[in-house]
Amino acid sequence: MRKILAAICLCFIACTSALAAQVPKSVQDFVNKDFPETNFRFDGAIILPDKTMYLPVFPAKTNDAAELQIKTSYPVNAQMKQKPDMLILDNNFVLLKVINTNGKKTVINLNDPPEELQSGLLPQDILLPKGLVIPETLKGIIGDIDVMVTQDTGLRINNNRHKNKKITAPVEPLDGKSFYVSSGVNKNIQVIHTNTQTPEYSLTQEHVINDMKAYNNEFLFVTYFDYKTMNIISLMDEKVIKQVNFETTPEQIIIDNNNKIAYITSGSNSSIYIFSLETMTLKKQLKINGMCEKFTLTQDGTKMLYVDRNTNNIWCIELDNNYLLKNIGSFPNVSKIAYANGKIYTISRTKNRLAIINYETLDLMSEFEVSEKPVDLYVKDNDLFILSAQDNIVEVLNTEDDVITDKLFLNTNAFATKMTPIENSNLIMVTNALSGLYSVIDTELKEIVKTSPIDVRVREIVITDKVKTIK
Repeated sequence: MRKILAAICLCFIACTSALAAQVPKSVQDFVNKDFPETNFRFDGAIILPDKTMYLPVFPAKTNDAAELQIKTSYPVNAQMKQKPDMLILDNNFVLLKVINTNGKKTVINLNDPPEELQSGLLPQDILLPKGLVIPETLKGIIGDIDVMVTQDTGLRINNNRHKNKKITAPVEPLDGKSFYVSSGVNKNIQVIHTNTQTPEYSLTQEHVINDMKAYNNEFLFVTYFDYKTMNIISLMDEKVIKQVNFETTPEQIIIDNNNKIAYITSGSNSSIYIFSLETMTLKKQLKINGMCEKFTLTQDGTKMLYVDRNTNNIWCIELDNNYLLKNIGSFPNVSKIAYANGKIYTISRTKNRLAIINYETLDLMSEFEVSEKPVDLYVKDNDLFILSAQDNIVEVLNTEDDVITDKLFLNTNAFATKMTPIENSNLIMVTNALSGLYSVIDTELKEIVKTSPIDVRVREIVITDKVKTIK
């Protein structure tokens, strides 16, 4: 049955804090000439590729300029490519370099700061580096920003066990990566670098984690059980850079990197929220049918699928068709949904069954038994990977003719629970919440290429490039 989402309300939502001022494009172009991969963060911070940070001071009065030039610099006659301590552009915009002096972060200290600097103001949502000391002569540029004290250590808690860390050799695509792990047995996020099996440190959390996802190897989005706020953690600062409040508890997070959007569910509010990753603001609220769980996004980013936990109905939202809502039908005890080649695949953990539904006609095309306790599905091109926990096995189904082509037996002797793709590779990681082992599968070769130890249980895991901290 098809119907336009009469029940779906599309509404713009104001964020909990004022939108940070965006660095003008003319200033971005000026910096990009020498540093083309500069990160102009949503809060206004300017971070060069080597993690050198500049604070933008917005002028009280700006002058228009077709192409910006340097009016003043410190040291004198310095160019941007030399990364000077201060630059004043001819539109009165000021760039202040964050300087690390004897382990303390500060900015240039001038006895008589120029007028452009004294009369300017930092973006009021900017996250200043932890422990930053602002010279007395520049206190006026702070405004209402909450400046952390020098003792501030962010969220990091050092791990004494790291002194006796055990070295491991990761599979090549994991070399130089970091794992952010929620174990489910405590609140904190354990941080493990892939050449070890022991957490190096943890990021302290005040609530039990429900879901977490990374964006751009830079931010960690975290939702919590029974907590109406989603935290966004800057991995370079190891601090909460933004808190997003919801009417009810946010639950699942899906990141759509191609469209720079995050989708966040709230089952108790029958809503899916659309969140801009460019501005870090909520854009729309989709009012849906039922209480959303088992939320998934198709490979091409055009459809969202979910189960109503009250009725067991599967629903699909067509994102490229004015949010058309389609009822797929009712299926008992769904543990995961996937979509490939015009078909919906659903598994039942209690029935050990895989059902295949034609998306256009809604006909049940096939249903057959899989290994015991299927808990997760992952689609890669034309292959569907089926993880079954009881038998500790991954079965591979070719979605063109819907036959099982391969069976990969995990040698972790545990209760595997989750498959996590490793970005920019053909690999997926299989983890479990009971044993200190994980397996890496090559989805192209259909082989287990590595099984490695890990010293913590894994409920949720996020894999990123090893993040460089702000200089």
